[in-house]
Amino acid sequence: MTARALLVRGLLVGLLAGFATFLVAYEVGEPHVQTAIALEEAGSAADAPHAEDATAGHTHEEDGTVVSRHDQRTWGLLTGTLVVGTALGGIVALLAAAAVGRLGRMTPGQSTATVALIGFVSFALVPFLKYPATPPAVGNGETIGDRTSWYFAFMLISLAFAALSTLLAVRVAENSGAYAGVLSGVGLYVVAMVVAGQLLPTVNEIGDFPADVLWYFRRASLITFATMWAVIGIGLTGLIGRRYRQDVQQAARRELAASL
Repeated sequence: MTARALLVRGLLVGLLAGFATFLVAYEVGEPHVQTAIALEEAGSAADAPHAEDATAGHTHEEDGTVVSRHDQRTWGLLTGTLVVGTALGGIVALLAAAAVGRLGRMTPGQSTATVALIGFVSFALVPFLKYPATPPAVGNGETIGDRTSWYFAFMLISLAFAALSTLLAVRVAENSGAYAGVLSGVGLYVVAMVVAGQLLPTVNEIGDFPADVLWYFRRASLITFATMWAVIGIGLTGLIGRRYRQDVQQAARRELAASL
């Protein structure tokens, strides 16, 4: 149960999670991305006659070569999900290794599942609820820098309070039991994130974009990154739990052999 052994397992599970995420994103998310792109292109085509005089003599070829849409939705998407999945699997594995023996009387498998759940909620789910993903043609290009800063600020606040809430839960559980520990930790996190969500700006730049397309896109985005976290959490929990049971069995056999 060394950190290196857990890291190797995390990288392998993350690679598998990246491939699974690609399949889900390609089948569930890409159709809605394509719909949003079609709407954006239709809007640009409608505005084009008004800008002919200002752009006379200019062609898209002058902007240089761009990546085709086919490559973006196939090899580009696969590369991105594999890289992110592998990195995320390694990070979760290292955090799980650090948590072994530090979350009360949880076994390594149980503490790994807890780490993955906390990571999904604090890193992915809660920031998504405040600043959900937006498809092409949504949002003002002039505010993209501010929107990105707000998102990462909220994510860092979420991660910080998730860590503090976990420490509080462990301390309270040692003195008052697991129920009080979990209640205090969850309570601190919820209150902190509600306050942070009220203080940080709200983004409302949807305009006349179709509500159903926006809903389907955001639902697909949530399903996509939930797939990555689910594969990492379930896979890593299973591998670490199996390794722990093997170590316990080996220790029991050595103890039995020494007693003969």
